[in-house]
Amino acid sequence: MKKIILTVTNDLNYDQRMQRICNSLTDAGFDVLLVGRKKKNSLPLAKQPFNQMRLNCLFEKGKLFYLEYNIRLFVFLLFKRLDAVCGIDLDTIIPCLLVSILKNKSCIYDAHEYFPELPEVVNRKFTRSVWKWIERVIVPHVNLRYTVSDGLKEIFEKKYNVPFYVIRNLPVLEDIPAINKNEKIIIYQGALNKGRGLEQTIEAMQKIDAQFWIAGDGDIAHELRSLVLKYKLGDKVKFLDYVLPHDLKLITLQASIGINVLEHIGESYYNSLPNKVFDYIQACVPSVNIDFPEMKKLNNEYHVGLLIEECTTNEISGAINNLLNNIKLYNELRQNCLSARLKLNWQNEEKKLLSIYQTIK
Repeated sequence: MKKIILTVTNDLNYDQRMQRICNSLTDAGFDVLLVGRKKKNSLPLAKQPFNQMRLNCLFEKGKLFYLEYNIRLFVFLLFKRLDAVCGIDLDTIIPCLLVSILKNKSCIYDAHEYFPELPEVVNRKFTRSVWKWIERVIVPHVNLRYTVSDGLKEIFEKKYNVPFYVIRNLPVLEDIPAINKNEKIIIYQGALNKGRGLEQTIEAMQKIDAQFWIAGDGDIAHELRSLVLKYKLGDKVKFLDYVLPHDLKLITLQASIGINVLEHIGESYYNSLPNKVFDYIQACVPSVNIDFPEMKKLNNEYHVGLLIEECTTNEISGAINNLLNNIKLYNELRQNCLSARLKLNWQNEEKKLLSIYQTIK
């Protein structure tokens, strides 16, 4: 039985993509270990079919955290038996590649993001140059590579002249339980970071007769709460903080509309295909999305939501109100979600994932 170790920098409990990947690899007969880090506020690890391990760190964020975590990860991997190691994004890939070279084992790169083009990085000259250097050194030397969208695949392949696979971040197909939708609820799920259109959506709620539920946490959480106070929207905007994956599915089923309106800050967001979009489809919740290439391609094929050209308050409020008031359009999009969910699900996507890992020697 081949042993695969996969590495992330989060605390594991809320990482739906990695849980799906590790479950699929385990079901396929691999011995899987997912490694993350334990935060001060981390809940006990949820039981999973695969093995899990969290490293303790003194630092919670910033350059010192990344340095400490990578050193701890390197030492941890060095004394573990493995047949392959997979680094998720650039922030864990260095120790993975070093250990794979020392042990003469396979190294896999799972690029969830285009790191040098993230909004938190793109305008920080030194930080961006460091991530660009790491990417330039690492990507050509790993054995296998995959990413989350065709747009990012094209960028990476053009830049480094090496092949990338695409493994989209799709949810598991499950039966939809009967839910009474007594309220009009708009839902956002994901990190609360710069460039995700959350400030504009909160401001837009002044013109929308509905609730806005925000499921997640992040760097701008305090700023968003201040905006809610500023616009006196405490009766409309609800912060759910981090929600465990099972609970998040039930919450999303209660929603009327999903929101995914990124700003064009860097090529990572511009070429992304966020998992929240597929979660909305799986819950048969029409969504409002930004008109970026990957979203445009998806919506042209399945017509599961409305696209807006710019992440502005007026465009967001206009699209949401259109869905809330145009019952015919809303029901059409919901019916399209019902059809699309049968194709856009993890049961189909995992076949591609397993075909990659089955090439490991």
